Amino acid sequence: MAHPNTTAYGLSNILLPCNNHITNNNNVNNNTNSHLLFSLSTPKTTAFFHSSSKSLPFKNLSFRPPLLFPPPPCHRIPRVTTAPVEYALPAPEPSNFRREITRLRSLRSKLAASKTLDDKHSVLDADSRVRRFFRGNGPAGELGRLNLDSKELFLLKCLVAAGQHHVLDVEWVEEEEEEEEEEERVEFSLKSAFYKLAEMIERFDFGDEDGHGNGGLHGERMVNGGHGFVGFREEEVGDVKKLLKSLAEIDQFYDCIGGVIGYQMMVLELLVQSTFEKQRTNWSQHIEETMGCQFLEIHAPSGVDLSKDTEYASQAALWGIEGLPELGEIYPLGGSADRLGLVDPETGECLPAAMLPYCGRTLLEGLIRDLQCITPVAIMTSSAKNNHEHITSLCERLSWFGRGQSSFQLFEQPLVPTVSAEDGQWVVTKPFAPVCKPGGHGAIWKLAYDKGIFDWFYDHGRKGATVRQVSNVVAATDLTLLALAGIGLRRGKKLGFASCKRNAGATEGVNVLVEKKNLDGKWAYGLSCIEYTEFDKFGITSSPCSTNGLQAGFLANTNILYVDLPSVEAIASSNSVKSLPGMVLNTKKQIVYTDQFENCHSVSGGRLECTMQNIADNFVNTYLSRSYQGVEDNLDTFIVYNERRRVTSSAKKKRKASDKSLHQTPDGALLDIMRNAYDLLSDCDIELPKIESNEKYANCGPPFLIFLHPALGPLWEVTKQKFTGGSISKGSELQIEVAEFLWRDVQLDGSLIIVAENIMGSYSMESNGEPILQYGHKCARCKLQNVKVLNKGIDWSSENNIYWKQDVRRLEKFKVILHGNAEFEATNVILQGDHVFEVPDGYKMKITSGDSGLEIQLNPLEPSMLDSGSWYWKYRRDGSHILLDLVDL
Repeated sequence: MAHPNTTAYGLSNILLPCNNHITNNNNVNNNTNSHLLFSLSTPKTTAFFHSSSKSLPFKNLSFRPPLLFPPPPCHRIPRVTTAPVEYALPAPEPSNFRREITRLRSLRSKLAASKTLDDKHSVLDADSRVRRFFRGNGPAGELGRLNLDSKELFLLKCLVAAGQHHVLDVEWVEEEEEEEEEEERVEFSLKSAFYKLAEMIERFDFGDEDGHGNGGLHGERMVNGGHGFVGFREEEVGDVKKLLKSLAEIDQFYDCIGGVIGYQMMVLELLVQSTFEKQRTNWSQHIEETMGCQFLEIHAPSGVDLSKDTEYASQAALWGIEGLPELGEIYPLGGSADRLGLVDPETGECLPAAMLPYCGRTLLEGLIRDLQCITPVAIMTSSAKNNHEHITSLCERLSWFGRGQSSFQLFEQPLVPTVSAEDGQWVVTKPFAPVCKPGGHGAIWKLAYDKGIFDWFYDHGRKGATVRQVSNVVAATDLTLLALAGIGLRRGKKLGFASCKRNAGATEGVNVLVEKKNLDGKWAYGLSCIEYTEFDKFGITSSPCSTNGLQAGFLANTNILYVDLPSVEAIASSNSVKSLPGMVLNTKKQIVYTDQFENCHSVSGGRLECTMQNIADNFVNTYLSRSYQGVEDNLDTFIVYNERRRVTSSAKKKRKASDKSLHQTPDGALLDIMRNAYDLLSDCDIELPKIESNEKYANCGPPFLIFLHPALGPLWEVTKQKFTGGSISKGSELQIEVAEFLWRDVQLDGSLIIVAENIMGSYSMESNGEPILQYGHKCARCKLQNVKVLNKGIDWSSENNIYWKQDVRRLEKFKVILHGNAEFEATNVILQGDHVFEVPDGYKMKITSGDSGLEIQLNPLEPSMLDSGSWYWKYRRDGSHILLDLVDL
């Protein structure tokens, strides 16, 4: 039977009495200043635990098959539902929270001191809960017939000892209990009894509409002699095996905090903080106790503003380019992305965020498209929504993006159980099936160590890595990522943040400079992040940042990071709580799930999550005296800023039809891509309409669609030298999918699409049959000089247009398809109407004006030009800048 985890349950028309409980939460004063001060306090430890609601105990209660007769043919018995009704549980008792955490802490210590698995069994066997569960003619006997090995039995004992026996569908007690166990006896409430009865009636076979049937239980467990147990159905055996696999992953991954027992203990401690510590009036004291210091102050950090200090930004980007042979990429793609609501339109299967079709390709393809070199990429996946299988399948289908399978490492993140905020119990959908979700992107560091990812990077000669999330579609715009990595490598930093202005009300954390006085009297400084779920604890307001300069308020954490691999590995391998940075229990979101009866439930709760950016908390620098002024230049951590739309714009939640706000939706992210295109091309003396605020486009498309392949730069300084003059009219569309490109005085009114097979180079087949991209070899090329493109373009009135998918209806277009190393040139010509030109591999097409219209020439490339082309861009360095010269052969 599924344990009732919702805050309200009902049976037919029966309502259970409840106790009203009101918690008085004291408001935390918001401080809009750029730093917050907390005063001296004496550190102490607070123990926490959950408490189940007070229930009416039923001793010696067991269920037999109900003695019901089949109904007469003309009468149907209504089905009994377990759908929720309004019922509020009494508030847990704080003393029970503390008592249970103390018990789990003691149990964890004893297990940690045990040298062998047999010793651990002995520790658990001495626990009263385990002793009761595994004795007598109960479920232990049936579990024994599943041929569990010693490790699997140990995991089940941990589950029971952690107070989660309901996951195993056990809600009874022995007829006799030792007197000393009275306080910890397993009780179940009237609510649970009704729930069990409802399940049995639900499964009882009353026959068909004509009254025929066996009047018995369909494939049910049969009760053994009226007490204790039951046997497992065949499908439940598979569920038990899945549960054991999940418990094994949890126990291994969280071994540094005590495995399954430690996971539950940490959940309860965080749950109690969110439940009871809201009543604290002295948050400064609480923060200092939690962080183990005498004094704590947080400040808005200072760093390089890449949008203003352009000379330094250019230099830093060059450092990043020089450091590419020492850099890798890390993508945390294990999240479930529930807010995106992505579903396969053909199968109805829920899909992970990486599979979102965005701007003509999946989000994962977009990440790889941004890479301008072959570099090792480590991707953390999970089993949520078949994430790992989908990502692996996509990589295989696209031949590992022409980079070779050896350039990728996929490692799977374990799922963790969700817990109810009411009582700390694991949420279950049916027996042996807890509701599990990914445990946050902060799992990436310890998991990378456990799976050998750091060694894999070292084998590829890498010292550092950049980290970005799949939903952020603008992270690689211009020079932000390269400058971040360049500063990190050149300055020998351990971790760096890319930040920007924070949007008011956004579900994003803030970057801060932490200043604290440790208990030993030393002063510690370092950059960190405070998640938006923790704002209240620190008194951070979610109101808009002040406009009095860049540093006037806290700025956004974007989860774009540079990390020094050896430094991060040292923390990840520490076998301590440090390897799980920024643990939080976010109970502000509902857990929505469907039980075995297809009833939908929504309960307040969460799961233990880690935040990858808080690995920075381990990289503080200490000083003998207070050294706040100018200290940031010498820290092991650093931060850079840029304009928000060049740093972060996420497609992370599905837009509802009634929503006026486009923030964090695919629609809003598309507008930021268009704003970036406007900023880039308007600096090239190209006239085009300016994009207004998001509200203007809530019910219509953007004023234009412009998609430029990142290989045109990726630095805007490079791209701008390929575009000069001309105009792009409102309602026009421009797609350039070729790196070797020239635009001179082009006027576009309609759709212009240039696509190439060899965008950045050709592919050669390795001995293992894998195609590998050869950069700069046999690239396709396109020149447009003094050209007018006139056609009807996109049908903007079509209701089927989905602009962020690049799925639009076109009335007319001018399209060029370049195969292999093909070239296309158009000079002094008007290209009017609907045209598609395909240029074969090894040929060059020229279009000019003729006496009777267009004059088209198609000639083979000279043999000496097959590899290099008939022209190319020559790159040269001038100080901190890159200059291009066009060379015709």
